[in-house]
Amino acid sequence: MSIQKPSIPKGTRDFGQKEMARRNYIFDTIRSVFRTYGYQQIETPALENLSTLLGKYGEEGDKLLFRILNSGDFMAGVDADKPLVSQICEKGLRYDLTVPFARYVVQHQNDISFPFKRFQIQPVWRADRPQKGRYREFYQCDVDVIGSRSQVNELELVQMVDAVFGKLGVRVGIHINNRKVLTGFAEIAGAPDKVVDITVAIDKLDKIGLEKVKEEMADKGLAAEGIAVIEQILSLQGSLEEKLSAMRSLFNGGSASGVVSEIGLKGLDELEELFGLMAAAGISAPVEMDLSLARGLNYYTGAIFEVKALDWEIGSICGGGRYDNLTGIFGLPDLSGVGISFGADRIYDVLTGLDLFPASLEQSTTLLFAVMGAYELRYVLPIAKALREAGVSVEVYPEATKLKKQFDYADRKAIPFISINGSNEMEAKTVNIKNLVSGEQKAFPVCDLPAILEFIG
Repeated sequence: MSIQKPSIPKGTRDFGQKEMARRNYIFDTIRSVFRTYGYQQIETPALENLSTLLGKYGEEGDKLLFRILNSGDFMAGVDADKPLVSQICEKGLRYDLTVPFARYVVQHQNDISFPFKRFQIQPVWRADRPQKGRYREFYQCDVDVIGSRSQVNELELVQMVDAVFGKLGVRVGIHINNRKVLTGFAEIAGAPDKVVDITVAIDKLDKIGLEKVKEEMADKGLAAEGIAVIEQILSLQGSLEEKLSAMRSLFNGGSASGVVSEIGLKGLDELEELFGLMAAAGISAPVEMDLSLARGLNYYTGAIFEVKALDWEIGSICGGGRYDNLTGIFGLPDLSGVGISFGADRIYDVLTGLDLFPASLEQSTTLLFAVMGAYELRYVLPIAKALREAGVSVEVYPEATKLKKQFDYADRKAIPFISINGSNEMEAKTVNIKNLVSGEQKAFPVCDLPAILEFIG
C-alpha cells in the first residue's frame, strides 16, 4: 500500500532556511525604517469575530474571507429557517491588518496616546484564486498613524516607501490618487449613488482595459453620458499641474452634466498639498498622480497609494490610504487614520527575480569546529562558547567522523571558516583556523580572542 505524499493547500508555501533568511532581511529592513519615523510594533490575533470583518472590504472582499466553523458540535441548535453560515461560523481569519488595527484602537483607546503610530508584521488570509504573485496566505507589513488629519502623515508614508525600496535596491513607481476625487467622478457623472460600482470598475483598468471597464459600469446601470464623463477624466494627459487644472474645471461645472462637486474639489486640494510636501521633502522615487487608481476597499476616504516595481512585472507590491470612518464602525467616530501595507511575499519575489538579495544571507554560520574525538570535543567547547558570547555564529560538528564529511558539511552551508584541533593544538593551547575561501590558515593562542575575532572578520 502506497503512502500518499503530504502536501500543503494551494496558495500557501513552505519556507526553508534560505527563504527565511531572505524574508527576515526584508522584515528587518522594513522594521528599521518604520522605527526611524517613531512607529512601534503591535500584534493582533489571527482570528477575529466575523462581526469585526464583514462589511469592511466591500462585497467582493467579503467573499474572500476565510470563515471558521464554530468549535464543538457546530450544527447543534441550527435553525433551518435562518442562513446557515451565520449560525455555524462566528469567526474568520483576518483579511488584512488595518481593520484589526482599528478594532484594537477602539478596544484599547484609554491605554494609548494619540496620534498613535504603530506597525504590524503578520500573516493574513484571503480565499482568492492562487496565481503568480497572489497567495491565500501571505504576510503584510503595515504602518499606520491614527488620530491626526495632517497630510504630513501621508508624506511620511511616501518617505518610508522611498526609504525601504531604496535600501532594498528596488526601483519603484509610486501612484497616488484621492477617494474624494473618485467620489467627484460619480457626482459629475450624474451617479453619486454608484461611487462604489465606479471605483470597483476603475480599479480594474490596468487588468481589463478601458472598454471592459466601460462595459462593467454600464452593467451596473451607469448611463452612457456618465460613462463618457469618466472616460474623459481617465484619458487626461499632461503634467500634474495640467491634470489638476483640467480636473478643477470639470468639478466646477465644466463637465457635460454641469454638476459642481465640492468633495471632488476638496480631493484635488489635498492632492495638490501632498505633492507640494513631497517636492519639498525630496522623494527619490518617481511619483505620479494616477486618476485611474481606486483601490477596491470601501474604507478609504482620502489619499490612496499604490507602489509598483519598475523592473519586474508582478502588480502592486505596496498600497494603502486615508480612512476617516473606520473606527466609527466600532463606536469611536471622528478619528482619522492613514496607513500603508508592504506586500512582503511579492517583494520577496521581486528581489528573487532581480537577484537583489545580498550574498551574505546564504551564510548562517561563520566558523565550524571540526571534531576529531571526545577529548578534542571537550577542548573546543569553551572556545566555541567564548566566540558565541562575542557575537560570532559558531557550530560544533556533533560527531567525530571523517574530515571530508565535515568539510562537505561546511561547503554545503557556505561556512567560510573551519577549525581543526588535535593533540598538537591541545598541548600548545592553541586553536587552528582555516579560511575556506582564501585557503589561509593560522594558529592562535586560546586566550587571544581579539586576534581570532580579527581573523574571522
